[in-house]
Amino acid sequence: MERKGTIVLDLRPGAGNPRNSEGAFLELSDGRLLFAYSRFNGDSAHDDAKACIAARYSSDGGDTWSDDEIVARPEDHDAINIMSVSLLRLNNGDIGMFYLIRYGWHDMRLHLRRSADEGNSWSEPVCCVPGKGYYVTNNDRVVRLSSGRLVAPAGLHRMKGSSETEWGSFDGRAVTFFFLSDDDGANWREARNFCSIGAPNSRSDMQEPGLIELAGGALWGWARTDLGCQYETFSHDGGESWSAPMPSAFSSPCSPLSMKRDPATGHLLAVWNPIPAYNTRRIEKHSWGRTPLVGAISRDEGNTWSGHFAAEREEDGNGCCYVTIHFTRDAVLLAYCAGEAEDGICLSRLKVRKIARSELYA
Repeated sequence: MERKGTIVLDLRPGAGNPRNSEGAFLELSDGRLLFAYSRFNGDSAHDDAKACIAARYSSDGGDTWSDDEIVARPEDHDAINIMSVSLLRLNNGDIGMFYLIRYGWHDMRLHLRRSADEGNSWSEPVCCVPGKGYYVTNNDRVVRLSSGRLVAPAGLHRMKGSSETEWGSFDGRAVTFFFLSDDDGANWREARNFCSIGAPNSRSDMQEPGLIELAGGALWGWARTDLGCQYETFSHDGGESWSAPMPSAFSSPCSPLSMKRDPATGHLLAVWNPIPAYNTRRIEKHSWGRTPLVGAISRDEGNTWSGHFAAEREEDGNGCCYVTIHFTRDAVLLAYCAGEAEDGICLSRLKVRKIARSELYA
């Protein structure tokens, strides 16, 4: 499969910075691009290690990037860490910066901070999940619907034990919830129903959900599973209720799918790992089976897909995941974790790939 685009940013781990991972893009009012991501500090790259939100800026459409600027720290919230940022232009013109604040297995929830001055200062956080729990919302997952409603997907993991910090208390099975705001993020509520596969042979259930609004107004949601594919669910009332989840056409390991609409063409672009972790597959330890990383385009609202391409090939030796997609006037930017064998785990290195729109649709 043809590999498209070029790497314009390669953030490798280093001393005191063991992991650079999942991020989100936003175009500022002056035309610059803002890219925010999870920057880990210290010695550990684990999800519960110390991490902050760093920002970089580009004035040339993503070809070159500034140095890091730290915009949020766990100390700001007396938290263990913060990570998994989403950026969104809100209804009143503010920038919304969403990220997880982690206090332990009993409490990790998405919060929203606003900026009325294009990212120079940020408000106090508003919690997007009313009740305590360990709710995983991936990077670049919050969606603003054509109605103005904000929808934030989250996978709830229960505690198996009494310890709020020990790994044995974490249950890997997740139930997918959707949280809604009709007042531009000031208040949030839970949708009427949640989504679960309920399969006794699944150790994942529905993890790390995402969604997109289709042209007719329906919402298409999905979540990663360990059953060989993404499971999908639909809402026809703006996210208030969701259908029973079913297997989708997107085969995959237990790794998230990302999807965005190209504002210039109206087409959908999906990026994911297409090969499940089947019984005889040889999987490199550092990659977790999250390879290759491919993309495809749908011109009919997800009914069919064509123009498949590789962002990273399996022979490149990378484990790739947690993709964010951002369209510029003449290109698409893909940012994703792309750890190589030398990095130890697939989550530790962050790459940004730029694909010209002419190349994407070639």
